[in-house]
Amino acid sequence: MARSASRSLRPARADDLGLRRALSDRLLPLLVAAMIFLAALALAGTVAATGLARHWRMGAARLVTVQVPDPQAAAPGGGARGDSVARLLAHAPGVESARMLAGAEVAALLAPWLGADAGALALRLPAVFEVRVRAEMPGAPQRAAGLDAQLSAGLDAAAPGTLVEHNGAWLVHLTGLAASLTACAALALLVVAFIAAAVVALATRAGLAARRDAIEIVHGLGAADSVIAGQFSARITGMTFRGSLLGLVVALPVVVGLAQLSAPFQAGSFDLASPEALLASLPPELWAALAMLPLVACVIGWGTAQVTVRRWLGRLP
Repeated sequence: MARSASRSLRPARADDLGLRRALSDRLLPLLVAAMIFLAALALAGTVAATGLARHWRMGAARLVTVQVPDPQAAAPGGGARGDSVARLLAHAPGVESARMLAGAEVAALLAPWLGADAGALALRLPAVFEVRVRAEMPGAPQRAAGLDAQLSAGLDAAAPGTLVEHNGAWLVHLTGLAASLTACAALALLVVAFIAAAVVALATRAGLAARRDAIEIVHGLGAADSVIAGQFSARITGMTFRGSLLGLVVALPVVVGLAQLSAPFQAGSFDLASPEALLASLPPELWAALAMLPLVACVIGWGTAQVTVRRWLGRLP
């Protein structure tokens, strides 16, 4: 009866070990906020690099450029060389569409080398066809390379000297770059998690040292290790959660700024001046990853505090 009365009089959030004084709620949340900020930037960079690589792989990888020199000359099979190539491309297997660029478009492509008046020069500009490979998976780059090989013989017969170019070579390098960035970001996240665990362990050890006498007394009176570790881990988890929320609040404007910078390279278009459109443009996987950061930080804080306190208690006489 007396025990139940004492429990009813005990405050719900009683600090039996004085951890509010031993574990300061200023430095640790700030350190956690800084690490969450770095982790959010690493995640944003990873998602952006992966998204850009996917967009370019599904866009540029499907494009094949066919250049026909002297398109008005007679083709071996009759008719103009440009018309023969157009008919061949229209019936080629695996080709979704083939469009011949207008003269102004070809002149715009040559402008960096020949100047803005490239179309007015006394030059025989080639006919340029933009060929799009069908989007069925797998492997648009491989299909483009295969289309290159298949068309070579036919194009040589229809219009000798025709050039076929695809983007498979540099897309392989782009995919490798995206994979390297993803690996670097994963390594950065592991380093941040390790540093977070080390910081929590140091803070917990400092709290144990500050309240050593009180902990030894209650431990000697029979307090279970789980009770003492639970109080430390609850205090650490609360500070870690507050720090992670602060880090996310600081990181979100930076992430939106990165989204604004990468917007011209993404598929689709939206109003760059609209914050709502920028937020809506962020991929769902990035939102899910950002939302998981506080949970992961709390798990690291709770687990590190539990292990540190239990190991410390295990060395007591």
